[in-house]
Amino acid sequence: MKKFVVIDGSSFLYRAFYALPLLSTASGQYTNAVYGFASMLVKLIGELQPDRLVIAFDKGKKTFRNELFNEYKATRKQTPSELSSQIPLLHELIEVFGIALVEKAGFEADDIIGTMATRAANEGHEVIVVTGDKDALQLIGGNIKVMLTKKGISEMEIFDEIAFKEKYGLEPLQLIDLKGLMGDSSDNIPGVPGVGEKTATKLLMEYNSLENVLEHIDDISGKKLKERLTENRELAILSKKLATIVRDMDIEFDLESYKIQPDTKKIRDFCNQYEFRSVLSRLDTLFPGETDDFGFGTVVSELPEPVYLKNKEEVERLIRLVRAERKFVFAPVLDGRIPEMSLKGLAVVTENGDSAYIDSKIEGWMDILALLSDATICKITHDLKPMYHACHPLNITIAGSLFDTMLAAYLLEPTNNNYDLARLMERYLGEYNQPEDFENECIYATWSALCIHDLSTVLHSKLQENDLESLYDEIEIPLVEVLAAMEGAGISVHADNLQDMALEIAEKIKVLLKEIYELAEQEFNVNSTKQLGEILFEKLELPIIKKTKRGYSTDVEVLESLVHHHPIIRKLLEYRTLTKLKSTYLDGLSVLIHEKTGRIYTQFNQMVTATGRLSSSDPNLQNIPVRTDAGKRIRELFVPGVGYDYLLSADYSQIELRVLAHMSGDKNFVEAFTQNQDIHTRTASEVFGVPMEEVTSELRSRAKAVNFGIVYGISDYGLSKDLGVTRKEAGIYIESYFTKCQGVKEFIDQMVKDAHTQGYVTTLFGRKRYLPEINSSNYNQRSFAERTAMNTPIQGTAADIIKKAMIDAFHELKKRNLRSRILLQVHDELVIETVKDEMKIVSEILRNSMQGVAKLNVPLTIDIHMGENWAQAK
Repeated sequence: MKKFVVIDGSSFLYRAFYALPLLSTASGQYTNAVYGFASMLVKLIGELQPDRLVIAFDKGKKTFRNELFNEYKATRKQTPSELSSQIPLLHELIEVFGIALVEKAGFEADDIIGTMATRAANEGHEVIVVTGDKDALQLIGGNIKVMLTKKGISEMEIFDEIAFKEKYGLEPLQLIDLKGLMGDSSDNIPGVPGVGEKTATKLLMEYNSLENVLEHIDDISGKKLKERLTENRELAILSKKLATIVRDMDIEFDLESYKIQPDTKKIRDFCNQYEFRSVLSRLDTLFPGETDDFGFGTVVSELPEPVYLKNKEEVERLIRLVRAERKFVFAPVLDGRIPEMSLKGLAVVTENGDSAYIDSKIEGWMDILALLSDATICKITHDLKPMYHACHPLNITIAGSLFDTMLAAYLLEPTNNNYDLARLMERYLGEYNQPEDFENECIYATWSALCIHDLSTVLHSKLQENDLESLYDEIEIPLVEVLAAMEGAGISVHADNLQDMALEIAEKIKVLLKEIYELAEQEFNVNSTKQLGEILFEKLELPIIKKTKRGYSTDVEVLESLVHHHPIIRKLLEYRTLTKLKSTYLDGLSVLIHEKTGRIYTQFNQMVTATGRLSSSDPNLQNIPVRTDAGKRIRELFVPGVGYDYLLSADYSQIELRVLAHMSGDKNFVEAFTQNQDIHTRTASEVFGVPMEEVTSELRSRAKAVNFGIVYGISDYGLSKDLGVTRKEAGIYIESYFTKCQGVKEFIDQMVKDAHTQGYVTTLFGRKRYLPEINSSNYNQRSFAERTAMNTPIQGTAADIIKKAMIDAFHELKKRNLRSRILLQVHDELVIETVKDEMKIVSEILRNSMQGVAKLNVPLTIDIHMGENWAQAK
């Protein structure tokens, strides 16, 4: 008996949407419902092996049932835009799979299913209806079975007449009688008010059908039940009619057209376009003999044993091949940490896919590394920066065209936090093999090089497709060398002063604890939120500001709001500041000082933030408080190293506001910066309607908060918290600001509009930030995405500018053969280690590099300071 499968497409699309998280492609196209549907589809085809397959869909919201009962399905929520945007994709998916899609105005998918199932069963087919809607269970009987989802879309349960009766105690066709009596809230079928499932089932088991129940109302016990059935007789009959699936629609039925006829090339293109890698990887087994056209380029489908080069002759043969092809992939085996990182070996893959592994002890090793210095050869790897560290002690330069698959993936997916090879292989190339022995460095390196070889073509193509190639070539790749040099240089720390400060702070913490205990009139664990909450809100009876599931909140915001209620609060805030200072910096820094060099080697992370900003870690030297005494004390510990005289700080002046002025073209902003006016005073003058010379420090502070708040997409609530004013007053400030700074308002509105239209925003240098939640029906998600659309072009452009300035300054210092070198980047600031004789030329280089890096319609300016420690230079 041939197998005919009919799928309830509408039901499964909805179930897939709500069962899976809101997935989207790198370009912001929502795909979770279609991905779930596709996964379910290939699973069903593989398991059921249908001879014929049809997918039925609703067409339009109004059907003949709405003519019978206007309120039918009236309680259904509007389809979320995140789901409706995927319907065309689903139709495209079904088309490339060569599956028949059937829909008809005025009818529901259920009616199409009922008609198709009945016709196929009458023609001798075994029929399986696949759905998430229990209404279809009424179709069970004869050759028709129903496969029903149990949980989400992953678990299915199949029903025939016996299974249905065991579970529900009724015959399948009695389901419509049951709906007639009890109704159905999901479809807004009224039924008989007051009659539930238990009563309805009992009546049907006794009287068999709704009509028979209504004929025997006088025989039914229970006065109220009799009254309900009598008063709602017509409503019950209508409800049964609404619940009854049509089985004899006037619709074309052509068994030959219901064969699956996949277009393998189009399926591959579709899955690649919408990044359905796991679906694509299963198709070769789904359509055997049909999928010769499938492939992923040169996917790592087989893992060859590493070819170990054994002598200089073999090395030279590989070198000749690389030089002939002008390109090679490499994956290093590294050992140690900065500044003693070393190379143990190198896996190499040539352009045509040949792989080899070279140990550092093999004769000819340095000849292989010399390829890195050949500017005519393209080098490809994954995470390039450690290679610079390993090559530095060997005096090997890395020159010429470079491609880093990790960096490319970051630009394509800047909000991700995982760019390891295994994930990228799965995302971009589908199924692949991994070595079982990841502990074997040679095998792992060879596998890595093969993966990089296959990934590089795909990722390079995607950079071009997304207009990211110039950003990659001109900023991100050149920056790797700069960051490696900065990390390798490290920064000197005055160890004796560090120890003295640690002892001093420890003593202050001890005194503070004593004072806190005295004010609380008892000793307790100050670091315990529970114990501190009990002291503050039960014993001292301070006003409760915020509670969580775990009890009283004692976070910084709560403590700051209580600062005038009791003297213990100031002590607690100071205690927290000092303990964090001691643990994070004083204790944390002391263990990181290199015993030989006396320097600390931080890491600059290029692939962490979505805006393009750099971050630092181990230790994080970018979040030392800037304007506090504690932050100044910490900066005093960082000093010029042996052979250097000063630390020099070059800091952009209000770069993000200058970028805002350029991108918005706002008259007030542009005039303020071109005429060298104080931007916050000018803003206060405009917003509060007073002459610039009469702007008070308080008004300037408020204007400053609004200026920077706009850059970060602040709301009236956020501004009210910053300024300590009511939310209404903060809203008036923002409204007045946008009235006076119309150019800023128009720019921000345009950014949000563009984000809604294209799903992303860009910086002046082409960096993209994808915002898949920008059209979300969830207000919080959508609002966050809109704020991100406002601030990312500004923050990202500022980040791009300072990156480019770092590159220019680095190469100019190198070109002039100066000893001075860049040590740190702290957002808008560069810290340089220099000598007295080079101060003037270094200052000139920094001014030229930083101020001339981009042509804006307002000047970029920097402040330069020097000192015998970082605090003095700041």
